[in-house]
Amino acid sequence: MTSCVKDDFCVDPITPNLIVRFYDATNNSLTKTVSNLTVTPLGGTAIYSGVSLDSIVLPLNVASTQTVYTIATGTSQDQITINYNVNEIFVSRSCGFKATFSNVLFTTNNVWITSILPTTAITIENETAAHIQVFH
Repeated sequence: MTSCVKDDFCVDPITPNLIVRFYDATNNSLTKTVSNLTVTPLGGTAIYSGVSLDSIVLPLNVASTQTVYTIATGTSQDQITINYNVNEIFVSRSCGFKATFSNVLFTTNNVWITSILPTTAITIENETAAHIQVFH
């Protein structure tokens, strides 16, 4: 006699990405689209190229404690460095592990970006809202 075993599907949340929202530096309550936006991880291929957006989603490297992106608009470009601790959490047998990020801090060279909030360390555990505000 044979029997069936129920397939175990992964429906639990995965490792969250960093959600970035762009705002107007002169009126910080208004979102502001970045025109001709190109975003490239250090040593990688552009994940956004020549688009106009007011928010972006960026993956963080779970095999490192730092991820660096070049964020450009036209010929002006900033480099954003993201430092963090990676926390592995066992989700289930079918999903394996997911990562969350703690003590996340951001720095930039402020070419076209005027500031980033928050300025203190944050934790990234989900993708329910923007994690940082970038003013330009």
